[in-house]
Amino acid sequence: MEIDVVINMPIENHEVPDLREKIGWGRRDSDYPALFERCNFWAGVRNEEGQLIAFGYICGMGLEHGYLEDIMVSPHYQNRGIGVLLVQALIEEAKQFGLLILTVTFGSGNENFYRVAGFNASSGGELYLS
Repeated sequence: MEIDVVINMPIENHEVPDLREKIGWGRRDSDYPALFERCNFWAGVRNEEGQLIAFGYICGMGLEHGYLEDIMVSPHYQNRGIGVLLVQALIEEAKQFGLLILTVTFGSGNENFYRVAGFNASSGGELYLS
């Protein structure tokens, strides 16, 4: 399978919630299409049948700092390098966009994935408001 990461790929409102569900995350249907209107840019990968199999985005204020969010690859397509290619395409788009700092928050066990994709692990914190 040829991997073609497309920046700002046209995506129907149900496609990202469907992918979120496949990987075991909550659907969050109400986030779409609002996410596409509010993030700086997104990227996706489709399989040969045209199904969305990978997705991620960068959000922020459009200033020098962006946040890499919701990197996901359908379970059937994981461990093939698709996620790394997706993140690297988002990093290149961030450079073109003029971002100088890009951060990501990830769960334990994902540190190596983000290192391979180009990030340096650092300490940080998170606060859940609900």
